[in-house]
Amino acid sequence: MTSYTQLLSITLPVFAIFGLGIFVRRAGWLPEAAETGLLKLLMNVFYPALVLKAVLGNPAVRDPATILSAPFVGFGTVAVGMAIGYYAGRALGLTAGHGLRTFAFAVGIGNYAYIALPIVESLWGRESLGVLLVHNIGCELAIWSLGILMLAGLSLREGWRKLVNPISCTLVVGLVLNALRVPVPTVVSGTLDALGSCLVPLGLLVCGATVENYFRDPQSLVHPRITLGACLLRLGLLPLVLLALAKWAPLPLELRRVIVVQAAMPAAMFPLVIARHYGGQPLVAAQIILATTILGILAIPLWIAFGLHWTGV
Repeated sequence: MTSYTQLLSITLPVFAIFGLGIFVRRAGWLPEAAETGLLKLLMNVFYPALVLKAVLGNPAVRDPATILSAPFVGFGTVAVGMAIGYYAGRALGLTAGHGLRTFAFAVGIGNYAYIALPIVESLWGRESLGVLLVHNIGCELAIWSLGILMLAGLSLREGWRKLVNPISCTLVVGLVLNALRVPVPTVVSGTLDALGSCLVPLGLLVCGATVENYFRDPQSLVHPRITLGACLLRLGLLPLVLLALAKWAPLPLELRRVIVVQAAMPAAMFPLVIARHYGGQPLVAAQIILATTILGILAIPLWIAFGLHWTGV
C-alpha cells in the first residue's frame, strides 16, 4: 500500500512550484503583462500535447464505458459540490451579491488539473492520466454551464462556446485516433512528451503568480466563516461523498482511481480567474483557494492514503 510519506513526496514538489510562482511574481520575473501569453501557450500548445500524449495508444480510453462514464462523473461531482457549497454558504450567513455564489462556485470545484495531473500520473501512469483528462471534460462542462449560471456573469450561450476549445477538440481527435489504433511515430511521441511535460510546472508557476497579488494584504485572505467553512467542505465533507462514489458505484477501475485523487483535491485555481472577469467576488475565491491549498499540503496524502485503502483501488 502506498504510504503517507510516499504520497507526501509526490505532492510536495507541486506545492513547491506553486510557491515559486509567488516568488517570481514578487521578484518581478513574471509580470502580469506576461500572463496572457503564457496562458495561451498553456491552453493552445502544452495542454493539447499532454492530452495526445496521455490518450494515443492508451487502452484504458478505448473502453466505451470509461469514455461515457468519466465525463458524467466529472460533471456530476462538480454539480453536487456547487449545490452543497450553496446551501452551506447560506447556512454560514452568506448572501447573493456578497460572496454566496462565488463561495459555492469555488468550493464545488476541486483542482482537477495542475495538482491532480502529476499525482495520477505518478501513482498509476499514462492509462489513468488519460481517464483523468476525459473526466475533466465533464468538469469543464459543469463550470461553463451550471457554474456561469451560478455566478450570473456570462450568458449560457457564451459558456457553451467555451467548451469548444483546443483542449476538448484535441481530446476528441485523440480518442478517435486511439480507437482506430493509428500508430504514433517516435518523433511525434517524443515531441508530445517534451511539450506535455511543460504543462504542470509552467501552469503552477502562473497560478502562484496570479494569487501573489492577494498576499499584498494578508489579513484580507482570512475570513473566519469562509475559510473554515471552505476547508470543512472541500477537505472534509466532499472527500467522503466522492470516496463513497469510488467505493460503491459500478465504475471502471481507472475511473475509481481518478475519483480517489479528486476526493483529496483542494479548491481549483481557475474559479479565481472566472470570478475576476465574470462578476463574482475574487477575494472570496482567493480566500477559499489559499486556505484549502495550504491545508491540502498535509490533507491530500492523508485522504489519498485513506481512499486507496478504503476503496481497494
